[in-house]
Amino acid sequence: MKKDITRYRNIGIFAHVDAGKTTTTERILKLTGKIHKIGEVHDGAATTDFMEQEQERGITIQSAATSCFWKEHQLNIIDTPGHVDFTIEVYRSLKVLDGGVGVFCGSGGVEPQSETNWRYANDSKVARIIYVNKLDRTGADFYRVVKQVKDVLGAQPLVMTLPIGVENEFTGVVDLLTRKAWIWDESGDPLNFTVQEVPADMVDDVEAYREELIELAVEHDDAAMEQYLEGEEPDLETIKTCIRTGTRKLAFFPTYCGSSFKNKGVQLVLDAVVDYLPNPLEVNPQPEVDLEGNETGQYATAEIDKPLRALAFKIMDDRFGALTFTRIYSGMLAKGDTILNTATGKTERISRLVEMHADSREEIESAHAGDIVAIVGMKNVQTGHTLCDPKHPATLEPMVFPDPVISIAVKPKKKGGDEKMGMALSKMVQEDPSFHVETDQESGETILKGMGELHLDIKVDILKRTHGVEVEVGKPQVAYRESITKRIEDTYVHKKQSGGSGQYAKIDYILEPGEVSTGFQFETKVTGGTVPREFWPAVQKGFEQSIEKGPLAGFPCVDLKVTLIDGGFHPVDSSAIAFEIAARAAYRQSLPKAGPQLLEPIMAVDVFTPDDYMGDVIGDLNRRRGMIKSQEPGPTGVRIKADVPLSEMFGYIGDLRTMTSGRGQFSMIFAHYAPCPNNVAEEVIKETKERQAAAV
Repeated sequence: MKKDITRYRNIGIFAHVDAGKTTTTERILKLTGKIHKIGEVHDGAATTDFMEQEQERGITIQSAATSCFWKEHQLNIIDTPGHVDFTIEVYRSLKVLDGGVGVFCGSGGVEPQSETNWRYANDSKVARIIYVNKLDRTGADFYRVVKQVKDVLGAQPLVMTLPIGVENEFTGVVDLLTRKAWIWDESGDPLNFTVQEVPADMVDDVEAYREELIELAVEHDDAAMEQYLEGEEPDLETIKTCIRTGTRKLAFFPTYCGSSFKNKGVQLVLDAVVDYLPNPLEVNPQPEVDLEGNETGQYATAEIDKPLRALAFKIMDDRFGALTFTRIYSGMLAKGDTILNTATGKTERISRLVEMHADSREEIESAHAGDIVAIVGMKNVQTGHTLCDPKHPATLEPMVFPDPVISIAVKPKKKGGDEKMGMALSKMVQEDPSFHVETDQESGETILKGMGELHLDIKVDILKRTHGVEVEVGKPQVAYRESITKRIEDTYVHKKQSGGSGQYAKIDYILEPGEVSTGFQFETKVTGGTVPREFWPAVQKGFEQSIEKGPLAGFPCVDLKVTLIDGGFHPVDSSAIAFEIAARAAYRQSLPKAGPQLLEPIMAVDVFTPDDYMGDVIGDLNRRRGMIKSQEPGPTGVRIKADVPLSEMFGYIGDLRTMTSGRGQFSMIFAHYAPCPNNVAEEVIKETKERQAAAV
């Protein structure tokens, strides 16, 4: 059956922690008839928060995909987490969405994390509408949040509704386009509302905002603009078309208000999703790349009769088995089909397809371009893999994930629990590409690496609850790096003669610091065949494998450039392995002489604090070796941006809450690596060596 793709809306709901995303999703599901009793986040009963950890903490950790219908349109909604340690979830959800709803708290306004999510959405060019929620809360102010959207996010809000009353007096909203007031009663039923005339005291405001709305909208249609300049207002349909065009071009963001918790204002947001957000045919098609990652110039367009192109954007393990959430960009996918995974080069058969409704599922026979579905029981698929038609292979642009910056050592409390823990961790790594697991070769410990303290906290919690593995957790460790500061020219000769054929390799080389973030670079300037060309890769391999361990404390060495300038060989005794051994030994010989230094991860920290505590917060950041970058006064407090070493940020949330009487908030993301001060470096090197000695 051919469905009408123009009636699809693939949308994400994203915002800061606690702005009310999940509650808003709940209300949407209620209004679209998907659930009958509304679950509350603060009671731990929300439909889309179905992990125990989510229900307990009242935060969303995993994006849950769910489908529902509104005014003959199918909405595929992805509820994303707001906490900074889970921005990876937001990022990968944005990759597969066509539009979004940015939810802001009426009293908190544009908070640090909203900014990060907004920036991600800008990068992904996702059209959005804005919903200012929680207008029933003390301190809520719709007009202040609209101003913040302009000032802090640098975005153009297109105000579509105005609130009637605020805080306890909030009763409804005025729809500017129709000049009608929607008033809800106090029963809490979203369907108990009446449409009335605009309250007399709001008429002037409504006209002023309506005029601004139309002026911004008609800029996107020359004919409408001309008509408007001649003093005639275009009809409602024309204005809506203009708004739709401007929204798709990201020229402005239709802005609504309400209170999801009190069931006021959500219908207008749903109407806006249908009216103004793009369908799968209207968004930029996904570029296809070849196996080397170069763009081929081909695009996956949302057409059913094109070859299959789909992206696995999330793997989830639940009680029914492994689920692979997949966005289909072009073509069709049916039960029984064989598909190719271009990342592994393997084909797999689709045994079951399901459409998700948060925690429950509906079996379906087939899906097509524009759909977001889950495939049950895929074996070798990971996040970011492309699934395609084996006869017409192609890869979609893959996702790029940041490297983890913090690690902890874990071991099972019960004897013999290693195997169970190993199986659980391998499932968890598949689900979350920003979570890494490795075994320390020297100590045999299992090391978990992640994006922040909370990230790893939750992982340990999932191990315990979901997989029944209790673990002992070591102290968090920072992912330090090493680099060099001096250029050094050196020679190494590898000679071995012990009966039979010997080994001989001589290399002359330069070691020097590379540009920041270039990793490892290798260059050859050998002339005259003193080192035959076939041995160059062996020299490169020897150095490249050695950089895993730096000379100071065994941390990986970065931003290092090696140039092979000369050398010597023996016609019989020289071999690739001899040159590789020579390079490894040369690394050990020369690196300590090249001024090695320890680098530490620096985090971009964004702190919000009420004015009264600003001095304490800044003083504390300075004590943590932080560099204050900016202070921005806002209506409810001050935003402080600083660069602070990760090692100084452990336990910061507790200290911040104590300093600010529970009112401070912060978020941090990895910024860059920077040299450690000597006293800190000495301490880290000493501790690392002691730990290694104890492990042995």
